[in-house]
Amino acid sequence: MNVTTPASAPVERRAATIVMACLGVFVAYLPVTTVAVSLPALQAALNASTAQLSWVQDAFVLPMAAFILAAGVFGDVHGRKKVFQAGLLFSTAGAVTALCAHSVGAVWAGQALAGVGAAALLPTTLALISHAVPDHRERGKFIGIWATCLTAALAVGPLLAGVIVQHFSWRWIYLPTVPVALLTVAVAARRLADSRAPHGRRLDWPGQLTATLAVTALVYGVIEGGASSFTDVKVMVALFTAVVAGAGFVLAERRSDSPMLDLSLFRSPAFTATTLVATTSFLALIGFFFVLSLYFGMVQRLDTMQAAWRLLMVTGAALLVGGPVGRLMHRTSARVMIAGGLLAVTAALFALTGLTADTSFGSVAWRLALLGLGMGFVMTAMTATAVASVPHHLAGMAAAGNNAFRQVGGALGPAVLGALLTTRALDALPGHLTDAGVTGAARDHIVTTARTDGLGAVADLDLGARTGQTMGALGDSFLDGMRLCLITAGSLTLLAALVAVVLLRAPRDQLTLRAAGHTTAEKSSAAQGA
Repeated sequence: MNVTTPASAPVERRAATIVMACLGVFVAYLPVTTVAVSLPALQAALNASTAQLSWVQDAFVLPMAAFILAAGVFGDVHGRKKVFQAGLLFSTAGAVTALCAHSVGAVWAGQALAGVGAAALLPTTLALISHAVPDHRERGKFIGIWATCLTAALAVGPLLAGVIVQHFSWRWIYLPTVPVALLTVAVAARRLADSRAPHGRRLDWPGQLTATLAVTALVYGVIEGGASSFTDVKVMVALFTAVVAGAGFVLAERRSDSPMLDLSLFRSPAFTATTLVATTSFLALIGFFFVLSLYFGMVQRLDTMQAAWRLLMVTGAALLVGGPVGRLMHRTSARVMIAGGLLAVTAALFALTGLTADTSFGSVAWRLALLGLGMGFVMTAMTATAVASVPHHLAGMAAAGNNAFRQVGGALGPAVLGALLTTRALDALPGHLTDAGVTGAARDHIVTTARTDGLGAVADLDLGARTGQTMGALGDSFLDGMRLCLITAGSLTLLAALVAVVLLRAPRDQLTLRAAGHTTAEKSSAAQGA
């Protein structure tokens, strides 16, 4: 097998690899905030409930979480260039499918295809960088650039969506992905150097099947439980299936000669810490974006462009610090950077609990900017630490594993916080309606509509003179739910900060890394010998 070594790769090839990796992660993450800020427009156009909107987000994140580990292995075995190009083509197919959608189901299908594309792109782009830049000190700088491009996609997405929704149909928010992805495929065919893992690996089908089943069942159970009841038979079956499949995944990985995720990686406190931080922080942050977009649309009644400018406070601040953080990686402790960033995010989330229906742009802007600054420190340092915390030949697996757990958290975010939001808001709605003077049959009809068709359906009711009172009560109920979500998200990021403080200890990591590296190398050699 011919493998291009990092030492022999010319400077031009390395530069092309890094550019391609940055474009790939840009394509992968562009749908995240583009869709998030457009949720109110999509809800109005397709009469979607809150649970259906959760699935719009999770239809993208679920396949990303389910297939990202397999994509990393496939790239190691068959070549990362092929997986990279396949990811771009899946992203294009997903964008075209959603672009032509006339129902929520078609949007889900397009989001799912794009999620498969993102699953292929995320571990592959990081593995390409790790192969092109073997020196971990220099690699931190390029991973910082990679993270900056990821954040740039998050920053550009809302603005693109704002302009498009203001002048065209919401479907056209998917169009920008198509030319960028196709152009990158064409350039990669000529300029991107291929690479594979130096040790023999093969696809781990038992691990892939159990991982997919566990993640899908868990997210389905949480979303449906929040929409109906966690005592519903189908919800209980889904959650039980998730537990059994999760245990099956651990058993399959322990017994496999070529595991999709070598569990010995968790002997590294740094890898364990970044995995836990990735899961909890992305659960909080992606869930927060979901709730915040609904707040802008349902409570403040902002259009997509106005909401986009506010979201830019988060992504723009993260973008500003992404590059400098990458350059600081070899000078400053990852423990300090990750824990400090998470504490800033926590402070911002708790500060946001003071939002009301009339909160001004200036008042919300500094809180969102603080959250973005914290995110910028966490994302770059977390990714670089995860990749650097394992032996070089396991960089692709580490990147895929960290991204997989990140996306599991991201998939659970809208599900968990969406369920909390809906449950708390529906519980509070009757009381707020009574306080607003809406009582009797009118109140019961409004509450029934909200429980059956979602909170957004109330705005479509013909309420006559009671419209103003009802919308005010609906907004107050939503704020009650959002405050619960923010407290939950802030508590999760605080927990993640404590995990980083406790587990990110460099001296112990180095000893553990060597042990993990030797163990995995021995297993790989044994598999090749067999």
